[in-house]
Amino acid sequence: MITLGIDIGSITTKAAVMKDGALIGTRVGFTGYNIGKAWRHVTDELLTELGMDLSTMGKIVSTGYGRNGVDAAHKAITEITCHAAGARFSDPHVRSVIDIGGQDSKAIFMDETGRVNDFVMNDKCAAGTGRFLEVMARALQVDLEDFGDMSLQAENPGKISSLCTVFAESEVISLISKGEKRENIIAGIHESIATRIAAMANRVGVRPPLMMTGGVAKNVGVVKALERKLGMEIVVSESAQVMGAIGAAVLAADA
Repeated sequence: MITLGIDIGSITTKAAVMKDGALIGTRVGFTGYNIGKAWRHVTDELLTELGMDLSTMGKIVSTGYGRNGVDAAHKAITEITCHAAGARFSDPHVRSVIDIGGQDSKAIFMDETGRVNDFVMNDKCAAGTGRFLEVMARALQVDLEDFGDMSLQAENPGKISSLCTVFAESEVISLISKGEKRENIIAGIHESIATRIAAMANRVGVRPPLMMTGGVAKNVGVVKALERKLGMEIVVSESAQVMGAIGAAVLAADA
């Protein structure tokens, strides 16, 4: 069977195609204003590359905040369930997942079979999300893709005490005015995010093997800061950003 998973996030839309239990392709694009246009564009690009079209899809599952906007989907499933399924597909031993997306973050704990036992989700505040990092990157006039490597060069991470995006940005601007090095400020930002996410993870009782999913997983600085806070190694797949879409495709096959 050929299945399609579509994950519509606040910033990016992801698609994944599976055939007979194997992942054969993924694609990422910006969501923008029009959800319908976003998922169709990303999906069309992926299916064209694979020499397929929607009519060849056995089952289609959508997930993410815009999951109900995919009119071609046979079923819509929450991103909690899809990220757990995607993580288990990537590594069957995974017991916990931390997902940091554009506007929310989640900590998920699974039993031995991969079923979600408990989770905590922050979708009320931008702090500790990809949007938070974007705001800080603009304030520092640094490309967000450089954040991870730059933070590893920090000598003394700056102190960012506020967990509110607005107040944290003010603290960053204050550090800039004092002549603090960018590397130290960025490391401080990552420490602030790690503090918030670790508190969520501890509430849900995450345990190893722990995998991080979502676009922020590509930021090695955040990953390292979280490892220090949690006292455990974090597994990051090359497919971290599209894990929700992969999970949706996995669940579509199960359906």
